[in-house]
Amino acid sequence: MAGAKRRKKSAVWRKIHALRCEDIKLWCVRRLPIVKWAPSYNLKENLIPDTVSGMMLAIQQVPQGLAFAVLSSVHPVFGLYGSLFPVIIYAVFGMGRHVATGTFALTSLISANAVERLVSPAINNFTTSNNSGVLGLSEFEMQRIGVAAAVSFLGGIIQVAMFVLHLGSATFLLTEPVISAMTTGAATHVVTSQVKYLLGMKMPYISGPLGFFYIYAYIFENIKSVQLEALLLSLVSLVVLVLVKELNEKFKRKIKVVLPIDLILIIATSIGCYCADMEYTYGLEVVGHIPEGIPAPKAPSLNILSEVVTEAFGVALVGYVASLALAQGSAKKFKYSVDDNQELLAHGLSNVIPSFFFCIPSAAAMGRTALLYSTGAKTQVACLISCILILVVIYAIGPMLYWLPMCVLASIIVVGLKGMLMQFRDLKKYWNVDKIDWSIWVSTYVFTVCFAANVGLLYGVVCTIVIVIFRFQRAKTLSLKNMKEVECKFKTEADRESLQQVKIVSVNNPLVFLNAKKFHHDLIRIIQKASTQPHDDLNKCEQNTLLNPVSNGNCHGELALQPCPNERCALILDCSGLTFFDYTGVSVLLQIYMDFKNRSIDVLLAHCKASLVKAMQYSGNLGSENPIFFESVSSAIGAIHLNRVSFKAVIGDIQKVQRLGLGTYKNLPQCGSPIHPVSPLDTNLPFYPLSSTKQLTPIINVSFLQMTTGWCSNLWTSVI
Repeated sequence: MAGAKRRKKSAVWRKIHALRCEDIKLWCVRRLPIVKWAPSYNLKENLIPDTVSGMMLAIQQVPQGLAFAVLSSVHPVFGLYGSLFPVIIYAVFGMGRHVATGTFALTSLISANAVERLVSPAINNFTTSNNSGVLGLSEFEMQRIGVAAAVSFLGGIIQVAMFVLHLGSATFLLTEPVISAMTTGAATHVVTSQVKYLLGMKMPYISGPLGFFYIYAYIFENIKSVQLEALLLSLVSLVVLVLVKELNEKFKRKIKVVLPIDLILIIATSIGCYCADMEYTYGLEVVGHIPEGIPAPKAPSLNILSEVVTEAFGVALVGYVASLALAQGSAKKFKYSVDDNQELLAHGLSNVIPSFFFCIPSAAAMGRTALLYSTGAKTQVACLISCILILVVIYAIGPMLYWLPMCVLASIIVVGLKGMLMQFRDLKKYWNVDKIDWSIWVSTYVFTVCFAANVGLLYGVVCTIVIVIFRFQRAKTLSLKNMKEVECKFKTEADRESLQQVKIVSVNNPLVFLNAKKFHHDLIRIIQKASTQPHDDLNKCEQNTLLNPVSNGNCHGELALQPCPNERCALILDCSGLTFFDYTGVSVLLQIYMDFKNRSIDVLLAHCKASLVKAMQYSGNLGSENPIFFESVSSAIGAIHLNRVSFKAVIGDIQKVQRLGLGTYKNLPQCGSPIHPVSPLDTNLPFYPLSSTKQLTPIINVSFLQMTTGWCSNLWTSVI
């Protein structure tokens, strides 16, 4: 045993000594993305748009930070801290260049459950005689932020543990309908939690199963206690926010900088509340004292971690899912890649480290990320610039926000959730593509509203897995195919030469979220492998099987010639084995079609079911004038073959005409079996145009080898 331990220890030391500077540098680039993009940052091109975006982001971060802190049942100043420290951490470790992390409505709502459960709201004032000595706040407020910081700390630890276990790749279980339904349901909860501020009502904190319905039951029972001044101010704020934001969105291409209506509304209402003394005259609830500065860091209370495990898991999962969706969306929009596992590390550290600075749980927000899109941000420098402005607010401007009405903050929260609430429009899309996805969306939303966001997310994942397993059990997984009929039509070497660049891929499984990513990767790998293979074995069948390594056809024939390097490649997807699909599968097929189109590869689909054709046409604009759907592989190959034979005939005929000294066709006498130009618009011609001949105007039906002797004599006569 001792010898085995010594050998193991020596092996570890050998690995440590074997580390080189290149290995350390590679690790830093991989785990610290800022090391990769910061040295190559272009000051001339990127600094101005990043500065403008950072200023606009800070204007939005400040009111949202205050509002989401109130939503988390802690003092508003801690929302300013939550808009500062997580942003810095994510800029160092995150890969999303346009992701704006910070305070988030859903994670704030989840942490509020722990805060209200563990710290009873016995004292309702922000400052009392029991001064804690930290920023002049009471012990009650410090106990509350202690619970919220503990939720953030444990949630971050869970995310880091998921990173260590490489669970970022497990995100394929989180389908788009589940994420959309969960975030929409959670946004509904957030709006419900702000109704008491919008109406100016005093009501106890209500949570737990069916708490959504209990809140509205309490409101209707106490409808007479609605404060008319708060209700009127809320309505005006909502109308102004929605109207101006819609105008900003409509004219964003004509105006260089959008109108910061959130900031303007905060300033205007604060001044109006101060001048009219609404706090004492009308009893309007205001934010209150905002302390200056940042307190010294302090470790979260570890003795309550066991009591906030449920909320910590909710923060870890919900926050990561929402943030990853935004990171992947920005990566797709601006054409760069995002590592799912690295995002776990980035968001985990963005929760762990800021928890020592009295921060509430953080995540990326849809509204702030969309703001970075619209203002032309280039990198995370925009977020770092926003942090500088937030520091100015914390140390100088914060105390001026004392008179800000709480109903205005609630209005900002509700309008900021518009993007999530508008996801109800996705129901029509899911109904037209896959009704099972529609039912998953509806049921996940109901579970989220009736219980909580983490419960709805768990239900959606379990429900999706169960349904897919049930559908897989009833699905046909293999489709054997005989290619002899296809090969017999094209026996000559010239025909085989024209079809060497055609690849046939047979899809032999349902295409759903479980295998969609693997399908995409395997297809790319097969095409890349086929393009680099030597052509000395081209008598083998050009057919591959995805997802099931079973041969589905035999090939016969002579050795083919080398393909023409100028020929355009073509990919035929045999969808006869695609027994069912979901929205994710259709999205992947559309993405494959667009990616291959950009690589100058024609994609044709054979044996498609009517439901697949309808779903693809509905879900995306294929952007092609050419047919891509065929009844069989033979018809698809026939279209490619006829296209290429016609193309080569045209080239050969033109070259021969040029050798005879003829520049055009119009002077040729017509007799015997003449050459005649045919327009591609001629519907009587059995011709399937592909993009390789899009610029070709004349199509020649017969070659010079088929010319009659009489025509040749007339030709020579015309030449002479």
